[in-house]
Amino acid sequence: MTPAAWLWIPVTIWAAFAQTVRNAVQRGLTAELGTLGATLVRFLYGLPFALLWLLAVETFTGSPLPRPGGLFGAWVVAGALAQIAATALLLRTMEERNFALGVAYSKSEVLQVAVFGLAFLGDPITPGAGLAIAAGTAGVLLLSPAGWRAGFTSRTALLGLGSGAGFAFSAIGYRAAALGLEGDTPFLLAAASTLVAAQLVQTLLLGGWLLAREPRVVMRVLRAWRASLLAGFMGAAASAGWFTAFAIEPAAHVRTLGLSELIFSYAVSRKLFRERLAPLELAGMALLALGVLLITLKGASS
Repeated sequence: MTPAAWLWIPVTIWAAFAQTVRNAVQRGLTAELGTLGATLVRFLYGLPFALLWLLAVETFTGSPLPRPGGLFGAWVVAGALAQIAATALLLRTMEERNFALGVAYSKSEVLQVAVFGLAFLGDPITPGAGLAIAAGTAGVLLLSPAGWRAGFTSRTALLGLGSGAGFAFSAIGYRAAALGLEGDTPFLLAAASTLVAAQLVQTLLLGGWLLAREPRVVMRVLRAWRASLLAGFMGAAASAGWFTAFAIEPAAHVRTLGLSELIFSYAVSRKLFRERLAPLELAGMALLALGVLLITLKGASS
């Protein structure tokens, strides 16, 4: 096996770690900046680093910047709006319960993609996928505050599942946008270009809305630049890591190894935020992870 063949493994673990750090910094900023202010941090302070990544990829590939196709802008805006909503819901879930459970709920994204595929594209759900959805559903029920009695009607479950749905739809939007670029664009350059376009749209839309409605929040975001720069850098580093891993290894394998984020998030929850999980919550995280693992292994074998 050549070094390039296994490079995706440390890159994926790095991406999961960087994403955990970004989420932790954003969660810490929520009390000071509010949910939308902390959400803006991810995009505003991540944009300069995303631009640097695009410049590096362009230099490395030696290819010119791609020209967007007809639907590129529409898909970027759709994905950007979905990601804004997903990030805000994730931060609210963490605020209501704890850090590790918020991340676990967001991982339902992979399971929801299978359901969305059946509903909107007619993609069949195989017995293996059905088992994965069942395991994930049981895990979500155990994660809810009142267990099986509250189920999906609890506020935390609705916030968490909404976050996963937003991330799932944003992934679909960004994939469609990248495919909509004209010419024979290298994958890394298409991904970097899409990321920059999305973060620019997110900064303008959310930043403009806050500037018009709550300018004091924007001023607080600018004053908190030290911690915000860390969140922006780690967010851009995580995105660069994910897309680099996808360029080397099938996405299903990367997504499976990306479950290491649950381990990182649990460690952060215990050590940094001094949070504890009940036995049923730990069981719920394990079942949800099993569901995601089964659905990604199904994708790896197809």
